[in-house]
Amino acid sequence: MERTGGMDVRRWGFAVAVGALVLGGGGTAWAGDADLEVHGSVVMSEDLAEVRVTPLDHGPDAVTGASVRLRWSAPLADDQRLPDRCARTGDREVVCGTGPLAVDVPGEQLVVPVRLRERPAEVVLEVDLVWGGGAVDHDRTNDSQRVLVLATGDPYAF
Repeated sequence: MERTGGMDVRRWGFAVAVGALVLGGGGTAWAGDADLEVHGSVVMSEDLAEVRVTPLDHGPDAVTGASVRLRWSAPLADDQRLPDRCARTGDREVVCGTGPLAVDVPGEQLVVPVRLRERPAEVVLEVDLVWGGGAVDHDRTNDSQRVLVLATGDPYAF
């Protein structure tokens, strides 16, 4: 790792790049390499589904945050009470921020309750990492999960 005058150039470059994005400095900054993945569970009963998602960064670099998209095969109810870091982005989807992800340390678990417009007997939930804090993810095979969820009240892992 190159140092200049006692300053870690790699970290300084990262801070400048992230600062440029935050301050609207244009362009997309490279924030290192990170192999991100998500795992969790979902349980559905009647029209309520609760998703628990735990993000993980296998590195080699940490990321300042990532975004997880939850996409349902059934429409969501109009009225939702989502966690602060989540936003509804369509008729059937919600996107949530993960917060910072250190290397090989599970990120903070996201708990996302959603109400479906109707009471389906089953739905398909797709969970995708849609943004990785500007990091390059060379292994996108573990960025998406798909799970069939039955309205039984039982948890289904992904």
